[in-house]
Amino acid sequence: MPELRKDPIIQRWVIIAAERGQRPSDFKAETTVIDVNPKACPLCPNNEDRTPPEVFAIRLDGSKPNTPGWSVRVVPNKFPALSLNGDLNRRGIGLLDMMNGIGAHEVVIETPEHNADWDTMTIEQLSRVFQSYQARLKALSEDIRFRYLLVFRNFGVQAGASLSHPHSQIIALPIVPQLAKEKLNSARKYFLEKERCIFCDLIFQEKELRRRVVLESEHVIVLSPFAARFPYELHFFPQKHSHDFAQMSEEVLIDLATVMKRVLSALKKLLGQHAYNLVLHNAPNPVPRPGRPDFWGTLPYDYHWHWELLPRLTRVAGFEWGTGFYINPVSPEAVAEVLKETLEQLQQEERTGEVR
Repeated sequence: MPELRKDPIIQRWVIIAAERGQRPSDFKAETTVIDVNPKACPLCPNNEDRTPPEVFAIRLDGSKPNTPGWSVRVVPNKFPALSLNGDLNRRGIGLLDMMNGIGAHEVVIETPEHNADWDTMTIEQLSRVFQSYQARLKALSEDIRFRYLLVFRNFGVQAGASLSHPHSQIIALPIVPQLAKEKLNSARKYFLEKERCIFCDLIFQEKELRRRVVLESEHVIVLSPFAARFPYELHFFPQKHSHDFAQMSEEVLIDLATVMKRVLSALKKLLGQHAYNLVLHNAPNPVPRPGRPDFWGTLPYDYHWHWELLPRLTRVAGFEWGTGFYINPVSPEAVAEVLKETLEQLQQEERTGEVR
C-alpha cells in the first residue's frame, strides 16, 4: 500500500508508491547529452579565449592564467543569471517587493578531459574540484551583498545541462532562497528547543535503524532519505557536525571524493548513464543584518551541510505542481538495499581485476 511520509526537517509530505515501479531496469534509459567536438568546446584546453577570463584556477605546472595547463578552472558564466555590478536598491510597492538582480554566476570547469565525469575522474582530481568550490565560496562570501551561495551540477539535457564537458556552477544570491530558509529555520528552532543539531540527530537515528544507510566512510555517510522525493535520491552528510563546506579539511574532501565516485559508479551500473542534479546545501553567508545582530547566530551549532543527489528518472507533473507533494515510485529502503548490493559487486569486481 502507498505511504504518505513527512520530511522531518522541512515538514514536506511525499507519497511513496512503490507498486508503480521498483526495479532499477524500469528507469534504465540513456540520458541525452549535447556533445561537440573537443576542438569546438569552449570549456576544453586551448579554447580559453572562448570564455571570460578565469577568476580561479588550479594549475599543477605553473602555467599562466587563461592558458592551457590547468587542472580546474573557474570562469564567470558568459550568460549570467545575475549581474555582478551595481547596488541592490531594495524597494517595494505595498505587497510587491523587488531589488536589482545583483549576484555572481560562475562556471567551474572540472577537468581538461572532455569526456570525463565524476565516476571516471581520479579521486585526486575530484578533490581538486571540491577545493575549487571552497576557494570560490570563501571569496564570494566576502561580498556583503551576497547572502546565499549555491553550488550545483547539472548532468544531461534532462537535468538542464547545455554542454557535455564536465562542469558545475556557483550562483551568489542577494537573498536566502525559500527552500534553504525552511531548512535553516527548522534547524534553528530544533536547536533552541533541544540544544542539538537536527541533522546530527537524524544521522544518529538512521545509523541505529540501518534501513536507509547506503554507505559509510570515516568522514561521510550517504542516506536514502526517509521522505525521498525522487527515485534513487541520495543525501551525503559529513559524519562530524559542520555547517560550512568551505571549512572542510583536505582529508574530508578526499574521503568525500572517494564516496561520490563509488556511489555514482554504482548508480551508473544500475541505471545506465542517467541525468541528475547535484546540489550543495550549505549555511548562508553570515553577513551582518541591519537591526538583527543575532540573525543566523546559531548557524555553527544547528546547521549541517550536505549534498543532495537527484536523479532525473521521473517527471514533475500536474499533481506535484498543484499540491507540492511528490510521488516517488521506489521506496528509500529498497534503494538503500540495491545500492549496497551494487557497491559490494563493484568492490568485488575491483578486487578480481587486481588479482588478474
